[in-house]
Amino acid sequence: MPPVVVRLQKFLADAGVASRRASEALILAGRIKVNGRVVQVLGSRVNPEQDAVTVDGKPARLKRKLYVALNKPRRYVCSRKDEKGRDTVYDLLPREWSNVFTVGRLDYDSEGLILLTNDGEFSLHLTHPRYGVAKKYLATVEGRVNEDAARQLGRGVLEAGEWLRARAVRVHHSGPSGSLVEIELTEGKNREVRRMFGALGLAVKRLKRIQIGRLKLGELRPGRWRTLTDGEIKTLLTKI
Repeated sequence: MPPVVVRLQKFLADAGVASRRASEALILAGRIKVNGRVVQVLGSRVNPEQDAVTVDGKPARLKRKLYVALNKPRRYVCSRKDEKGRDTVYDLLPREWSNVFTVGRLDYDSEGLILLTNDGEFSLHLTHPRYGVAKKYLATVEGRVNEDAARQLGRGVLEAGEWLRARAVRVHHSGPSGSLVEIELTEGKNREVRRMFGALGLAVKRLKRIQIGRLKLGELRPGRWRTLTDGEIKTLLTKI
C-alpha cells in the first residue's frame, strides 16, 4: 500500500497551526522545516506518519479529530466565554477538548442537538447553504398554527428585509392555547425559526432542534454528550 501523503499546507491546517492560506504564507516565509530542511515550495507533500514537520522550530503534529453530539439545555450559550457570566456548552465537555468549536449555534433559550468538532471542513459542509444540510426543530408556539400558516412558512415570509423559507412544515397539534410544529430548514440564519413565526404574529415559547441531516437527537439527555460513530460522520457528509 503506497504511503499517504498530503500537501504541506493541508497538514499544517489539520495540525491546527493556521488556515491553509495562512500556512502558505508561513511556508513562503521559510518558517517551516520538514525533516530538518526549510521548505518554501507551495504544494510540497509530506507523509504525516513519517516526516517531522516544525514551525519556528516547534513540532507540528496532527490533532485527533473530534466529532461530538450534545443535547444543549436551555439557558446555555454557544460561545466559549460569556461576558454576562452565563453557562456555556463548553462547561459540559471535558476540559481537554479545548480545541473544539460548535457547528453553527443555538440561541440562549433554545435547546436540543448541536454538534462540536475541530474539523473545519466537516463544519463547513454542515453549515454552508450550498450543501443544503437540513435541520429539524420542534417549536411550541403560542396560539393556533393552522394549515394556512404552515403553507405560508413553506412558501416563505419576509422579515426585516430578509426572505425566510422552511423546506417542510408539519403541524403535530394546533389549539387556541398553543401549537406544536415540526419545521425543517436548510440555511440556518440567525434566530430563523423564531423570526419566521414572528412574521406571522406568533411567538415561540420553546424551541428544540431534534435532527441534523440524518442524525437524530434520540435519547440523549439534556446536558449530555456523545462522540459520533464513523458511520454517522460519513452519513452527515453524504448528500441526501
